[in-house]
Amino acid sequence: MREPSNAIDRAKRLRRRMTLPEILLWQELRRKQLSKHFRRQHPVGPYVLDFYCSRARLCVEVDGEAHNFVSVAMRDERRDAWLTTQGISVLRFNATDILEDRLIDGVLHMIEAALAGPPPR
Repeated sequence: MREPSNAIDRAKRLRRRMTLPEILLWQELRRKQLSKHFRRQHPVGPYVLDFYCSRARLCVEVDGEAHNFVSVAMRDERRDAWLTTQGISVLRFNATDILEDRLIDGVLHMIEAALAGPPPR
């Protein structure tokens, strides 16, 4: 699938301006060296995914406080539905779960469990 050039440009900008929770999760994903490779701020269709594993067709999203607003949550639902039609599974985590040392291990375990399952069709 050819990505729109504006999504590619937006992905490049987002890679340079990652939030602290995104940076921390990226460091953990790289440090843990999970069984599969992730890309950060990866464009897929009109969207830019926080983290994407193409081999497992898995998207990992880090949601900050803005995602608590109804309008943003509705946009997230439409986005997730579109990704699902493309055969991509979506895992969403609150940014606060990544910032807390005692919770990030649970986040990583959930990601590992999703990677261990069969890839979506």
